[in-house]
Amino acid sequence: MYYLLSFFAGALITAMVTSNGALASHYGIYTGVVLVHIIGLTASSLIMLLRRQSPFKQRAAFPLYLGGGIGVITVISNNIAYGIISISAIMALILLGQSILGLAVDQFGLMGMPKHPFKSSKLIGLVFIIAGIVVMIDTFNLLAVVVSIAAGFCIIVSRTLNAKLAQEANTLTSVYFNNLVGLIVSVSAFLLLGRAELAQTTTFDPNILLYLGGIMGIGVVLSCNVAVIKVPAFYLTLLMFIGQVSAAVIFDQVLAGSFNPMLLAGGLLVSCGLGINLILDNRKGNPKQHKA
Repeated sequence: MYYLLSFFAGALITAMVTSNGALASHYGIYTGVVLVHIIGLTASSLIMLLRRQSPFKQRAAFPLYLGGGIGVITVISNNIAYGIISISAIMALILLGQSILGLAVDQFGLMGMPKHPFKSSKLIGLVFIIAGIVVMIDTFNLLAVVVSIAAGFCIIVSRTLNAKLAQEANTLTSVYFNNLVGLIVSVSAFLLLGRAELAQTTTFDPNILLYLGGIMGIGVVLSCNVAVIKVPAFYLTLLMFIGQVSAAVIFDQVLAGSFNPMLLAGGLLVSCGLGINLILDNRKGNPKQHKA
């Protein structure tokens, strides 16, 4: 179940990025990020109102509330890299950043997460994963590479903080503060860097699909809040990535009539590496907590 939930979260991220990208194309990068968080905060507030819950009733350590703000850094990093290097390269480098930090989280139990030490027997699977990342990196620019890897780091930190907040308070509170803090940070970024976008946007786009990113983001946070506690950070990263690639290939074919063989090849190699490591885990009979 938790593996499928991780895969679903990855597929939902692709749909969310597609929606958010279209929104940013029409209104501007920073205006788009603000709108996404306004919609997400409105939706999460309505859910809490219907369930008669208050997000301020339970308290947690201050750092746990910062997941939404770090998520905004991820979006801005992606926007910087977009157009400089290919989408496949961005996805691969984000995966690299997530994998590096994910392995560290599992190895050392960083941020209070359970330890899942990496064993040398799983190096074969890791080789396939690295090969998949290399296949997708077809363009190179130092700035874009750095910010894409940093975006991968931020994703791990953001989803871990959100999951820990969900443990300390509850899941809906985590979703609410993810959007509230994200809105505060995105408005700040807009005031500093994006005010000129308002003068360039003169029309309202009635296409409702553009405005669903904030709602999809709630689904992603909810899914991750459950999966992060049950699935090692490294495996969660890979499963979400496979979900992203699968959805991206389908979206490209259906929406644009195009096909990216490097993205598919990279996804298949990563899937093989993940499969090998899961088989090795199951043979040793030690990951009882990983069962789907």
